[in-house]
Amino acid sequence: MKLDFIAIDKLYVDRTNMRCGKRPPDIGDILPSVRKRGILQPLIVRAGDEARFGVVAGSRRFHAACCVAAEREPGACETAEPLLVPCAILEDGDDADAIEISLIENIARLDPDEVTRWETFVRLVRQGQSVEEIADTFALPVLAVRRTLALGNLLPRIRGLYRRDEVDAATVRQLTMASKAQQKDWLALWDDPDSRCPTGWQLKSWLFGGTTISAAHALFDVEASGLAIVADLFGEDRYVADPEAFWSAQNAAIGARKAACLEAGWGEVVIVPPSEHFQLWEYEKAAKRKGGRVYVDVRASGEVVFHEGYVSRGEATRARRGGAAEAPEASKPPRPEVSGPMQVYIDLHRHAAVRAALAGQPKVALRLMVAHAIAGSHLFRVTPEPQEARSDPIRESVETCRGESLFDEKRRAVLGLLGFDPDSPTVIGGGFVEESGECRPRDRVSAIFLRLIDLPDRAVMDVIAIVMGEALASGSAVVETLGFYLDIDMARWWHPDAAFFDLMRDREVLGAIVAEVAGEGVASANAKETGKALKQIISDHIGGENGRTRVENWVPKWMAFPPAAYTARGGVGTVQAFARAQVAGVAPESEPPAQEAPGSEAPAPEPQALAA
Repeated sequence: MKLDFIAIDKLYVDRTNMRCGKRPPDIGDILPSVRKRGILQPLIVRAGDEARFGVVAGSRRFHAACCVAAEREPGACETAEPLLVPCAILEDGDDADAIEISLIENIARLDPDEVTRWETFVRLVRQGQSVEEIADTFALPVLAVRRTLALGNLLPRIRGLYRRDEVDAATVRQLTMASKAQQKDWLALWDDPDSRCPTGWQLKSWLFGGTTISAAHALFDVEASGLAIVADLFGEDRYVADPEAFWSAQNAAIGARKAACLEAGWGEVVIVPPSEHFQLWEYEKAAKRKGGRVYVDVRASGEVVFHEGYVSRGEATRARRGGAAEAPEASKPPRPEVSGPMQVYIDLHRHAAVRAALAGQPKVALRLMVAHAIAGSHLFRVTPEPQEARSDPIRESVETCRGESLFDEKRRAVLGLLGFDPDSPTVIGGGFVEESGECRPRDRVSAIFLRLIDLPDRAVMDVIAIVMGEALASGSAVVETLGFYLDIDMARWWHPDAAFFDLMRDREVLGAIVAEVAGEGVASANAKETGKALKQIISDHIGGENGRTRVENWVPKWMAFPPAAYTARGGVGTVQAFARAQVAGVAPESEPPAQEAPGSEAPAPEPQALAA
């Protein structure tokens, strides 16, 4: 085998090539790279007739080169030399050898894993290439390149777990938004065999969904502040009892640190709010005299990280090319036009005027409240119900049930209505689909509000229904209140499945259910039977099998609205929750309104009368 450059017009696809056919192969993914870099990997060819060479392996590269040659300016081909292509020429042999080589070259190919792609992209970024240039070179969407570069936010060990397929892509996507401290905490859970380590969409709730804030994240003196602290028995982990008071003090401390940085000579201090994430790969180190800034990364967990001496990668690139003059060295920044106290005075007066006007605009206020519920802020935070299950069968049963399927269908419609990523597991905390060429808004509350302000009232109500459904706490008294108010018939939403029967293990309860579905006589006759036999009797009556009388629309007492118990022992969560709802004023003797069928469009029911 020898290497040589052969003119493109002397090549053709050999009949032994596995890609030989009447239709040309798809070259959309490699054409941008061939246009920019040419063909880097030689084609494997063999001598044919009339001084031509047949392409045994490399048909797609050959067709891409033909396309590039055809794109030359009209008339250029008459004066320019033919396009030369690097080729490895096989020695004379039979067709079997050529076919074998074609198969090996096309099949025995292993795409690089995502961590390897990240390493390659980082090297290109350090060489000065932009995200758009990398995307063009590899024929990838800009968003795909950004997601790969975001792996730089991960600790090396987590990248190693991902490279070895020990964690999945969904988990890694969430971890790229976590701080280094949170990643270390997650690894500690990963290493602990007795702990349940959150993965996938549950990880997002673990990272950002809770309202507990560690006192260790405070930039102020927690003890002197008088803030209420909750600590464990060992005093090692301490949490803030009042998140609102914490953020008030934390923001004041951030403001003081910002003023100190400006006093120390930094030209600018940028506050990155909890709704944004500081992506380190998008910035380069820069000294004060070269215009370096301080970026303050404020996390929803309360953690604040100061990144001193950074400029955006674009600014650094322009400076290296001479497009931006080096910032003059200054010992002290110019005095701001407005002092700190004056800025507070201005902010509070403007705030008073805006909220006074807002008090007369309930439709605007409603949309603003929904935007806060979705995006969150340091004063307003809504947490989606994580729907945690103790076992895979329970999780699968809930995920495939009728109610969850219908809710997910409507949630996807709302995600599309808001312009969010359709793969977001929740509307709360969801993100916009990033569009190339547009700046992502820094204030997500404002961005979502502007989306909502253009929607009609009915569409806003659809959004509210999904947001409220996501934030509805499982097992709470409000579920019982709503179930009674909406007259929920669980027989229309639930049917006994394998997970349900597997979880029924109390013999006294099984006997009571047998009496309920089969009658007291059957229950007495089978009182000494095993739990398995009792479950079979219940199953046969529900399904009308093995000669048993079919029981239509059966629902266990615990699951009905209102719920009840089978024994006097107590310990039924739904019954306890309904008791709390009764204390709050729900009247079970009231007649609930008739509801429309699931999925149908009908006016909302009239409110139920509540007990005094």
